[in-house]
Amino acid sequence: MSDYRLKGETGEWEVVIGLEVHAQVTSQAKLFSGAATAFGAEPNAQVSLVDAAMPGMLPVINGECVRQAVRTGLALSAAVNRHSVFARKNYFYADLPQGYQISQYDQPIVGEGEIEIDLPDGTSKRVGIERLHLEQDAGKSMHDQHPKKSFIDLNRSGVALMEIVSKPDMRSPEEAAAYVSALRSILRYIGSCDGNMAEGSMRADVNVSVRKPGEALGTRAELKNINSVRFVRQAVEIEARRQIEIIENGGTVDQETRLFDPSRGETRSMRSKEEAHDYRYFPDPDLLPLEFDEAFVEACRASLPELPAEKKARFMERYGLSAYDASVLVADWETAAFYEEAAKHGDPKQAANWVTVELFARLNKADKTIADSPVSAAALGELLGLMADGTISGKIAKDVFDEMFESGEGAKAIVEAKGLKQITDTGAIEAAVDQVIADNPGQVEQYRGGKTGLIGWFVGQVMKATQGKANPQAVNELLKKKLDG
Repeated sequence: MSDYRLKGETGEWEVVIGLEVHAQVTSQAKLFSGAATAFGAEPNAQVSLVDAAMPGMLPVINGECVRQAVRTGLALSAAVNRHSVFARKNYFYADLPQGYQISQYDQPIVGEGEIEIDLPDGTSKRVGIERLHLEQDAGKSMHDQHPKKSFIDLNRSGVALMEIVSKPDMRSPEEAAAYVSALRSILRYIGSCDGNMAEGSMRADVNVSVRKPGEALGTRAELKNINSVRFVRQAVEIEARRQIEIIENGGTVDQETRLFDPSRGETRSMRSKEEAHDYRYFPDPDLLPLEFDEAFVEACRASLPELPAEKKARFMERYGLSAYDASVLVADWETAAFYEEAAKHGDPKQAANWVTVELFARLNKADKTIADSPVSAAALGELLGLMADGTISGKIAKDVFDEMFESGEGAKAIVEAKGLKQITDTGAIEAAVDQVIADNPGQVEQYRGGKTGLIGWFVGQVMKATQGKANPQAVNELLKKKLDG
């Protein structure tokens, strides 16, 4: 359990967090119609008669969405229910044409599971999954297109969503953020959701309550549609402090739905929180119960790739990486694949450092993703190989890497063209060492008088004289031999 506490006027408070994540299912068509799901289409360009709730239109289940939901359940180590039921969740909004949403209630497609999350302090924690159910998304009301009218875009109406509900197991903003990151990573690995929070294909409803440590659960508020990991972290902290202030001032926290405004750093009331009976759930009469056999489940299981937690354990064992480095590398499958390819050509730990420090720094500065990297994994591997066999030093390698990033040229070509090969000829290095010693009698005297820390200065002078091409190890050995002799 986290020891994260918020301090108020009356002492310490514990924060209790549960999340409901809505993830858009990767599919070419919607959950109950054949309309397209591509992001960014013209308003109302991807709407079938079913999505628009025209009279007499009947929903037909999209089998691919069912398959992706089952695969996701298996990836979350969850129980897959071979019998589930679609229900009507009744409420009225202008962008919900039917006046109800087809969802699942007491018989979801996936039951309990869990996710292991990695925390910033190097520890890990398991967070329980309550359920995963399939449902259709609503459309979108736009209030900024006309001064007196609201416009409706039904492109999202009927898009397939997986609602993944956690147990209230998280106790800090960092744990909530780590949970969303871990879940997003799993969904992207298996391809059941692209995890693009900026485009709305993954968003989180965050339930926050506070209590004195050891006391019963407090009244929760739900923060709707948070669309980044950073905002999840901020929203939890801000809402928890709001609730503490209310309670300590003698008030009570309302169970309600709130919106998080990151620009103002506040949450504001949206509506009172509905309970299940408010929605008058009942089985959808137009859809039969969803049933599949064990063979279908096993086929879904066989289609799963190596998951992030498994890959992390393998990277630590095979490559000798720290838990932290392995976690960073496996967070995204493209990064993990890039690393493994690069590591074939050099020291695996060195490869991890080059990917997570050198490459990431340059990608961030250029505002590129690893998929857009001007330096391929094989090209980085070539550079690592040149360091491993002593062709170039680590310092020269960074300069070569800069050139590779700018020009897209290979490491060997750059080293050859610029004459950057490391000097390993001991005769040439010894001549440079002798010259530096002869030119600096004062420093030699100080060194021999006990100021042995000057060895670093001597190494620097020799490296300068050889334009950084001398083998540093050979320089060190020769200097010590001559200065101590």
